[in-house]
Amino acid sequence: MFWSSILLALRAIRRNLLRSFLTILGIVIGVSAVITMVTLGNGATRAVADQISSLGSNLIMVRPGKRLGPGRDEAGSPNFKARDAEAITTQIGSLNAIAPVASKSVTVVYAARNWSTTVTGSTNAYFTAGNWRLADGRVFTGTEQRAGKAVCVIGATVRKELFGGQPPLGDELRIKNFACEVIGLLQSKGQSAMGMDQDDIIVIPLRTLQRRLTGTQDVNTLMVSVQDGGDTSRIMADLRLLMRERRKIGANEDDNFSILDTRQIAEAMTGTTKVLTMLLGAVAAVSLLVGGIGIMNIMLVSVTERTREIGIRLAIGALEREVLLQFLVEAVALSALGGIVGIILAMLASLGLAKVMQVPYIFDPSINLLSFVFSAAIGVVFGYFPARRAARLDPIEALRHE
Repeated sequence: MFWSSILLALRAIRRNLLRSFLTILGIVIGVSAVITMVTLGNGATRAVADQISSLGSNLIMVRPGKRLGPGRDEAGSPNFKARDAEAITTQIGSLNAIAPVASKSVTVVYAARNWSTTVTGSTNAYFTAGNWRLADGRVFTGTEQRAGKAVCVIGATVRKELFGGQPPLGDELRIKNFACEVIGLLQSKGQSAMGMDQDDIIVIPLRTLQRRLTGTQDVNTLMVSVQDGGDTSRIMADLRLLMRERRKIGANEDDNFSILDTRQIAEAMTGTTKVLTMLLGAVAAVSLLVGGIGIMNIMLVSVTERTREIGIRLAIGALEREVLLQFLVEAVALSALGGIVGIILAMLASLGLAKVMQVPYIFDPSINLLSFVFSAAIGVVFGYFPARRAARLDPIEALRHE
């Protein structure tokens, strides 16, 4: 009985191909929209997480001022010194690297080219804490760091803008009023989650920057890289106590520095993208309901058109449940077919849009399966009323129908 109902349903769909196509169009659009939105949202979430992780591995940043980011109140808060990084190294355990960092925006020159960039002064610990890898060359020697030698490691953007396709190692570029030998080239990281070009950077020894550019011993940031498995909460608490002690902050006084775990940024930003993904998916799912209403409308029309056929079937002994099953299967077949077509379109659209948006394509079998099941359920829900109406027709009245 079930298979005969399927054959009858497919025969009815084939009789009106154009109408069947227009009927399932709402389901196709709804399913493809839901899957595409969720897939792109998952890709954006992964991209944000990857960009945050590129800042550093288990990274904690300590900076002057009560808060970080735009509008942070650094004014009036004393900067750190390199000695603060040394104190962290000796007094707090479970750390990979501690890098004192100072930076200054300058214009650098090579031959006839010039480029405005950020020059960062730090130690070799900066490359470990910031999760940097060398594409070519080397990092600073101990002698170069202690003596404040004019050597530098450059990012991919600086290499492109100043050197083009020419190998930069061994050449000298001019930073403000002194020449600096290029000894290393950093691997490209691309944009950060905040939209900044991480490759637009020149790294020189901290003492070189302090002596030749800033003229002070100040350090803007302390980058603290925690070992895998280290208790980040405990380390942040220890950092706060140590910095309060070194900066002579009283028991009743507020901190004049900020401590931020980059994982907090990652959790906040990925949480936001997940909420937006759910919202977009929910909005797209509304079109599935619209498609279900379209199926119900067409099934009601189909019942009206086939009243005499239904009456004949009932008159020769067909049971009500058989007529009910026939029309219910037809509605489910329409919605399931729309679901399959929608999944195929969604995969093609997601692949194309992921490349345009420059986010990874992440195939999620659960959302594809859920969308298909939901589309079939739409057929059951919206197809039941027309099927029930067909099954309850009076055979005599149905045979009289013109």
